[in-house]
Amino acid sequence: MKKLSILLTFGAALVLSACGGGGGEGDAEADDRVAELQEAGTVNIGFANEPPYAYENSETGELEGAAIDIATAVFEEMGVENVEGHLTDWGELIPGVQAGQYDVITAGMAIQPDRCENALFAEPEMQYGEGLVVAAGNPHDIHSYADIAENPDVTVALMEGTTQFEFLESEGVDPSQFMSVADIPGQLAAVQSGNADVTAATEATLRAAYESLGSDEVEIVEDFEQPDIEGIPSFGAAAFNMEDEGLREAYNEALKTLKEDGTIDEILDNSQGFTAENNRVEVDGITASELCEGGSEG
Repeated sequence: MKKLSILLTFGAALVLSACGGGGGEGDAEADDRVAELQEAGTVNIGFANEPPYAYENSETGELEGAAIDIATAVFEEMGVENVEGHLTDWGELIPGVQAGQYDVITAGMAIQPDRCENALFAEPEMQYGEGLVVAAGNPHDIHSYADIAENPDVTVALMEGTTQFEFLESEGVDPSQFMSVADIPGQLAAVQSGNADVTAATEATLRAAYESLGSDEVEIVEDFEQPDIEGIPSFGAAAFNMEDEGLREAYNEALKTLKEDGTIDEILDNSQGFTAENNRVEVDGITASELCEGGSEG
């Protein structure tokens, strides 16, 4: 795995600016934007610390995770060899790419219609379901989102800006039951400390965090009942500034090549919490356009 540099950014970051001017043809604009990145040899990627999708390895200081590995491979296919990662909070990813702080954001972010209003999503590169972590012994007998809705005394810790707020609310959970925290470790810590009764996130995220925590005070709900609601399974993708349509299309072409030659399958099979069989998105499968319009396979 190539070494990737990581810059911690919570404000403005040094980035490549798009070639100016309107009126150029889309293909020319795409070529110019990609050429900029190729000439610089570096792409700036915004990511949130959410294993196993994208995170900073605390021991090596390098970027890791399936979403990071996919983006790195795609940009390498596009002729851009170096990735500089910019760590920020999940809720700041889309505002950051909107503001031009990054060339692209990647963290397994689910393609959702409201997000499509503020960012250009590439084609989906992975799919995933939901999961729950509860206190050891599951004292509230929680096995589904519906179980949470049926008990108004249950508090749910959720990471700010994630789709789980909408998912749970659509299953009847009252927003007064939500506790908003900054990150996945904070979600598990809330349950471990008793400040929350349960936490929800994608299954791969929770399983990785739970295994890393190694605590007998919490447990993952192995028999969780996946809700039959729009948006599940979720489809994760990289996302771009709304003005970078050409760059997004060039990314899509490279991503398609790597899906077809098996590179994406290999990355998923070698990433914690993922397998190609469970998490791949077929080349001729659901598209970002369909997901932005509210479509779903699941």
